[in-house]
Amino acid sequence: MYQQYSPPKFNILPPVCKNLLIINVIAFLATYVFRMRGIDLSDIFGLHFFASDNHYFWQYITYAFFHANFSHLFFNMFAIWMFGYTLENVWGQKRFLIFCLVACLGAAVAQQGVYYFLYSDLINGVYSGVNIGGGITISTAEFLNNLNTVGASGIVFGLLAAFGMMYPNSTIYFYFLIPIKTKWFVIIYMLLELFNGITTTSDGVAHFAHLGGAIAGIVLLLIWKKQRDEYRY
Repeated sequence: MYQQYSPPKFNILPPVCKNLLIINVIAFLATYVFRMRGIDLSDIFGLHFFASDNHYFWQYITYAFFHANFSHLFFNMFAIWMFGYTLENVWGQKRFLIFCLVACLGAAVAQQGVYYFLYSDLINGVYSGVNIGGGITISTAEFLNNLNTVGASGIVFGLLAAFGMMYPNSTIYFYFLIPIKTKWFVIIYMLLELFNGITTTSDGVAHFAHLGGAIAGIVLLLIWKKQRDEYRY
């Protein structure tokens, strides 16, 4: 018989959530400390385009632990706690960790696909340089090497999508004031991300990475549901 995981008590800060918050805060502080010594951890561990000289395999995971600024860190960590602690209590530590890794990888793969779609002409040598504004032109290689993605937003959107699927009629208070059902919040937010991803190319936000994390999370949740239903049968 299938049995759902049930923790001994509902933990407001379960282990994986807690460790994700701790690691991200440490990484954020370390970024500033090492930067004063001339070492850019975000450049080393952020996700670079696969056609760049700065691309390494570990970046598909480590990029999620580094953030551009304090607000970027704060809102991502708040969202991980807000949606993550319920899901970890329901799923258990192992399944929750697997889910976060899958959402992280889904976001990374989506972002690499967007990079390739946008800059395939540069990869193929159609242009020898890129005008970055202000009359400044840099080489194609330098431009590609500077493409870098950081942040745990892919995990956040995966958790948000999963929470919306599991608790569609629960209420979220948008900006702590406006009540809205989770399912509508998720749908509207995803549509806004898609719209912004299509219409905005220079706002510095990886909209399609967010959607990639959400899609990866949804797919994994559907796989788990199918396995559970088959096991019950």
